[in-house]
Amino acid sequence: MPAEGIRLSGLPGLYDDPGQGKSRCMPKTLSEGDAVMLQWRRRLAGYGPYIVMVIGAAAVALGFNLLLIPAQLLSGGLSGISMISGYVFGWNIAWLYFALNLPILYWGWRALGRRFIALSIVSVIATSLLLQIVPVIPLTRDRLLASVFGGVLVGIGSAAPLRWGGSSGGIDIVASIVSRWRNAATGLLIVVMNTVIVAMLGFVTGDWNAALYSMLSIYVSGRVVDLVHTPHRKVTAFIVTDHSREMAARLLAIPRGVTVLKTRGAFTSEEHDLLMTVTSVFELAELKRIVRSIDPKAFVNVVQTVDVIGEFRRAHR
Repeated sequence: MPAEGIRLSGLPGLYDDPGQGKSRCMPKTLSEGDAVMLQWRRRLAGYGPYIVMVIGAAAVALGFNLLLIPAQLLSGGLSGISMISGYVFGWNIAWLYFALNLPILYWGWRALGRRFIALSIVSVIATSLLLQIVPVIPLTRDRLLASVFGGVLVGIGSAAPLRWGGSSGGIDIVASIVSRWRNAATGLLIVVMNTVIVAMLGFVTGDWNAALYSMLSIYVSGRVVDLVHTPHRKVTAFIVTDHSREMAARLLAIPRGVTVLKTRGAFTSEEHDLLMTVTSVFELAELKRIVRSIDPKAFVNVVQTVDVIGEFRRAHR
């Protein structure tokens, strides 16, 4: 349910008529320049997420090769396992990171949406290649600076794919799968895994300073992800739309339960359907894409969800 007197489409050739008591789009002749611009916008919308995956991969590669790896520090998840193996056995961190992600990407391909995994595959491949291309050069000799700013770069590189409907691979995919199966504490799972990896670094190398700085870097990365994406593992979306049947069918296919409520606008007194659904942050970008593709004029309010009691995941069968 669009607000009155504001631009809805954001595209040339469409404008709102605030003088009629409610918003509506009216046609206007497109110039040749506007038509070309519209075509480029549509192309960019299609390629945009893949470009973001590569940009995120570049941020991760810079954080690794310029800050974390020269200081012998770790990142979280599978990248941390790759790093500690590289430090101890001399293995290639980039290709080990790629190899460890392969079974998880395959698992995700079967359990999650193909678009999410396709974007994640681009992110993992780009990260692996850029880790080979970017030279390992210490940007600073100070481990504190390396841990903090390395964490910032890795956090940006991890949050950008999540915000655009993909992931940087590894534990993000595992958390997404687990969150679909049940109302599990995925945040706690990530913390436990990262703690074990950091503890392994301390026990194997005996360098507990490196282990503690690595934990600081992982914490900074998590805070950056929360800042750029969202700090909440589950969110509730309220969607006011005139295409409730089609949208509910698409949302049920995620799969997520949907509740349909009848609402009435206070200003126009028109009745609309309100769809309420609880989803995980890993599926939020897909939910937004579905809403935009079915009803660009839909009003969507996304709020944090502290806890869910009952069946979170709708069964397939």
